[in-house]
Amino acid sequence: MTDDNSRLAVLIDADNTSTKLIKEMFDELAGYGTLTVKRAYGDWTNQHLNGWKEHLLANAISPQQQFAYTTGKNATDSALIIDAMDLLYAGNVDSFAIVSSDSDFTPLATRLREAGKRVIGVGQRKTPKAFVEACEKFVFLEVLGSGDSSSPEPTKEEEPKPIQSVLTKSLNKVDSDDDNWVSLGSLANHLNRTDPSFDARSYGFAKLGDLVKAQPFVETKTVTGSSGRGQLWVRLKGRRSSGASKSSEKSAEKSAEKSAPQKSAPQKSAEAPVKTSKRTVRKPGAAKE
Repeated sequence: MTDDNSRLAVLIDADNTSTKLIKEMFDELAGYGTLTVKRAYGDWTNQHLNGWKEHLLANAISPQQQFAYTTGKNATDSALIIDAMDLLYAGNVDSFAIVSSDSDFTPLATRLREAGKRVIGVGQRKTPKAFVEACEKFVFLEVLGSGDSSSPEPTKEEEPKPIQSVLTKSLNKVDSDDDNWVSLGSLANHLNRTDPSFDARSYGFAKLGDLVKAQPFVETKTVTGSSGRGQLWVRLKGRRSSGASKSSEKSAEKSAEKSAPQKSAPQKSAEAPVKTSKRTVRKPGAAKE
């Protein structure tokens, strides 16, 4: 996840984002690169944004003023989208973090990814799935505050998918070696591609490796590479290796050959009777012709 050379622009929809987990959010995003742009958009004349003032100063966030010209229209969204496109064409950033729970930013996330930029979304679990899927990675604010007892429990619709189903499907699709072992890195990449919001912390584990090791339906092993660092590998229990399958097939073939009735040697065809010429028997004393 960490890329110290990647330049990340953080664009915050302050109208739809709480200040409660701002510090935790920036700590999380720092793992994706250097935060070169930090902007928060809103109508700062509105009283409900007063709580943002101390957080803007403490986190070096640049406030972007956008008046609400018409009731019912969100001018803040438009200002954020315009700035994002300006940053895209300026070419000064490599990735974007869009902090909002509003599905109106779905086309923006899609357009940025089409331009080859990485998009990380940050929002609440109520964020529409369309926006979540449009991002390469999506982080729920509730996950960042999982250690906070005041964090609300997820509803039935917001609960993560059963981990056994998720891991089983992924392990069956990821490329494996001849013994059906899959590296943890390959598994993590597949999980993030199929579900941008997948997070081991949603299941109560700090890391994916810890989550995998705790599952009774998989087995793991650590392989030490040439660099001396250990790499975790995982496979489903009960999966036979390809080598074992081939050996079983060969044994079955040999058994079949032994049990098959042996073919008898072909019988030689009966020899054709030899024709003999008739000999003329002469009587004694008969004159020769």
